[in-house]
Amino acid sequence: MGFTIGGIREIRSGTRRRGRSSECTTVAEFTGLWGWDVAPGARAAAGVCSCGHADCAAPGAHPLDFAPRLPAGATLDEASKAWSEFPGAAVMLPVGRAFDVVEVSVAAGCRALVRLERMGLPLGPVTATPDGRAHFFVAPGAAAELPRVLYRMGWDDPSALDLRGLGPGTYITAPPSDRGGLGPVRWLRPPALDSATRPPAARLLLGTLAYVAHRSRVRA
Repeated sequence: MGFTIGGIREIRSGTRRRGRSSECTTVAEFTGLWGWDVAPGARAAAGVCSCGHADCAAPGAHPLDFAPRLPAGATLDEASKAWSEFPGAAVMLPVGRAFDVVEVSVAAGCRALVRLERMGLPLGPVTATPDGRAHFFVAPGAAAELPRVLYRMGWDDPSALDLRGLGPGTYITAPPSDRGGLGPVRWLRPPALDSATRPPAARLLLGTLAYVAHRSRVRA
C-alpha cells in the first residue's frame, strides 16, 4: 500500500521542514495509506466556480476536468507535484473503485452512527458535508444493489427515505476541503487501516440507516 503509519509520521515531520502544504500531506495519506485515488477539485467563492465555466452546475463540488487523477499508491512527491500545478484545489475522491457511498441527511447519519457503534457493527469512514449530508463509505458495488437490498428489507422506495447510493462516476469532497464555498467537509468517523481498506458491506448498515432516515422524515 506504500506507507506505514510510522512512515506517515515521518512524512508529516518532513512536510513541516520543507514547507509542503497540508493538502499534499492529506493527499499522500489518502493515496499511500488508505489506497484511494484522488482528484484535484474546483473551489467556489460567492457562487463562482474556479473551473472557469460561468454556467457550472455544481460550483466548487466537482473535479477539475483538466486535472489528472492521482492514483492510489502515489507518493508525497507526486502529490506535491500535482497540487503545485493546481494550487488551492479541493481534494476529491472518486467513488466506485475502493468504496461506494451511502448518503443520508447528516442528522439521520449521526443518529444512525451512534446506533451502529452501540451494536458493534463494522463501520467504514463517514463524512459530513456543510450542506447537511452524511456519507458512509461501504464496499464497492453497493450503489447498484441498493434498491434491491432495501426492497428485500421491506423498503419500496429509497428516495422516500432521503437515502441514496453513490457509485462509479461520482465524486465526493474529502475532509478538510471546502465544498461549494459553504465550508469544510469533516470526518464523523475518520479512516483507519481496517475500515478504509476493507469498508463494510452496505447490507450490514442499511437496516439501521433506512430506519433512522425514515424516522427522521416522519419527525420532519
